[in-house]
Amino acid sequence: MQSNAVKSFELELDWTAQTILPVEFRGQELQLEARAYQGTDPNTQALVLVHRSKDAGDQLPVVRVHSGCVTGDIFHSLRCDCYPQLQAAMDRIISSPTGVLVYLPYQEGRGIGLVNKIRAYALQDRGYDTVDANVAIGAPIEARDYDLAAHILFDLGYPEIRLLTNNPAKVEALREEGVDVIEQIPLIVKASPYNKRYLATKKERMAHKL
Repeated sequence: MQSNAVKSFELELDWTAQTILPVEFRGQELQLEARAYQGTDPNTQALVLVHRSKDAGDQLPVVRVHSGCVTGDIFHSLRCDCYPQLQAAMDRIISSPTGVLVYLPYQEGRGIGLVNKIRAYALQDRGYDTVDANVAIGAPIEARDYDLAAHILFDLGYPEIRLLTNNPAKVEALREEGVDVIEQIPLIVKASPYNKRYLATKKERMAHKL
């Protein structure tokens, strides 16, 4: 186990482990560099997958900072767009000279947690949209921060990135942490009858580029 504490930020960051992770993606076997990061808070963790081609050179990395979603990423829920976004991001990452997935498992439900997310879903069943449902249960509309993601990108040596996201707030949050987002690359996925209103709300009330 290696530990490289990054002291230049207020939040202490440890690089706790690194390995090569063989994965299967769309029928293709890939060998990706995997790193696990741990902050001082036990819930401040991330898994990072890095794809680098031999001819990557100095090209800017394509980066996806992805919030963990148990219902979507694992069980392929149709109520959100998390799983298809993750798949589309992986497509782009592995086809780019340098691609990075920063996976933040403790940002469930835009940071409100799994139980609160299901409580909000129950209100959405009664007609609330995703914004009003959070407000009704006393949860923030958006509770995520990107300190850890920024720390990781600096640790990887990627202070300048091309970011895969539809969310302008994520772009600004990373820029506030000192990451230079050179380009915002949209991840447009097909809506389903179950998430059509959810996507419309993100576009109309949260300014997502959809």
